Amino acid sequence: MTETQLEQTAPIQTAVTGQFSVWRTVRLSTFQIGSAMADILTASVWNRVMIADLGVPATPVGFLLALQYLLVPVAFWAGYRSDTQKLWGKRRISYIWLGRSWMVLSFPLLGLSVHFFERGDGLTGWLLALASFLLFGLGKLFSGSVYLALVRESAPPARQGIAIGIVEMVLIGFFPIMAVMYGRWMESYDPRVFATMLLATAVICAFFWWVSIAGAEKHAAQAVSDRLSDGQKSARAAIKHIWQDGRVRRFFTFLFVATFAAWMQDNILEPFGADVFRLEAGQTTRFTGYWGGVTILVLIASFIIWRKRPPETLAPIAKIGLVIMGLGMVLLAGLTWTGQGHWLIPALMVFGLGFGLYTFGGLSLMVVMSPDRNAGAYLGLWTVCILISKGLGTFAGGLFRDIFFLGAGWSAALSYALVFVMAAAGLLVAAAILSGKQVISFATDYGRPIEKSNPN
Repeated sequence: MTETQLEQTAPIQTAVTGQFSVWRTVRLSTFQIGSAMADILTASVWNRVMIADLGVPATPVGFLLALQYLLVPVAFWAGYRSDTQKLWGKRRISYIWLGRSWMVLSFPLLGLSVHFFERGDGLTGWLLALASFLLFGLGKLFSGSVYLALVRESAPPARQGIAIGIVEMVLIGFFPIMAVMYGRWMESYDPRVFATMLLATAVICAFFWWVSIAGAEKHAAQAVSDRLSDGQKSARAAIKHIWQDGRVRRFFTFLFVATFAAWMQDNILEPFGADVFRLEAGQTTRFTGYWGGVTILVLIASFIIWRKRPPETLAPIAKIGLVIMGLGMVLLAGLTWTGQGHWLIPALMVFGLGFGLYTFGGLSLMVVMSPDRNAGAYLGLWTVCILISKGLGTFAGGLFRDIFFLGAGWSAALSYALVFVMAAAGLLVAAAILSGKQVISFATDYGRPIEKSNPN
């Protein structure tokens, strides 16, 4: 790199803590309890109430749930902003609290919209629901990447991947817990119970979003560079500057393809169980629990086994995870074609094993690919990549299933098997795209201390 490039990419002078604290990371992780509650309440409970109990068409409900994907540029802009300008005297926390306050305000609006739907005033109900989901999506994206930047800065460089991995594991783990909690709270729709649920969720989320990060910034990077490089004078210039690096473009492509392929199964997994093996709803709803539970266990084991390994050397772990995920998809395709339903759970567990390894390795690499100077902006870029590719992947899985099964009139077994094979191919392509050498090269150029190098 030239002297000018090195000057522009030199890491910001930070006061990142030199010691990894499990307690501090656990405390930061409680933030995700509120995040899981908010996501389950909107994506599962409100979704069910609107469609199943109030008889509202699924299309506009789905549009509101997907509205956050149309707002994803906010994630990059907020991350960049928190890198370059303090808000109310804070680098990260003020941005997070501002975004999450918008989410808290969205819950009463959502309850009010349901009230108008019950009264038969659909127009007012939709307007309030739109306002609610705009606040919810903006707040979630405005604060999400900044929160990850705060978590990253709370740990020394060699443990930053572990820190982000722990908070993401807590988020994944609390999804089923919150789903069960809400299901028992309101087994059948009751307007008063639902209203109480919304208000209680707002209070509980506000508590966790406030308390979990209060004072956390004193352990993270404090100094903000007063002199910005040419590539940092605006959000547009920053993304252009970041995107000029071929290693960034390659990692973005890897992350996009891996996420897209991994989530192609999400929209079709339960219908697959019903259409191919005639399983009941109670059986198919456990599918995600099978592979998700294994994912959590593998993540915990990975933290224990590789907790001292530098994150920039974890590309082989991510690749192995992708290959195992692909194997899980191939097994699903094979048993679908042969009708061997008794292998369903083992195949899902293989997929979960790979997903856990990939998540552990991938999150660590994502941290490495987010240098100190622009950590919020880079994490915002990766957040945008993951959200868009996950949404498109989920949509594509259902689309190809419909094209093969409903459009072409092929058998359910062949249609689902083809989708699983396509997902497996995408996962293997992602593994081929990932370059451990380029990750280490990027880390070295941006001043990250390299303890060990295994660029395989």
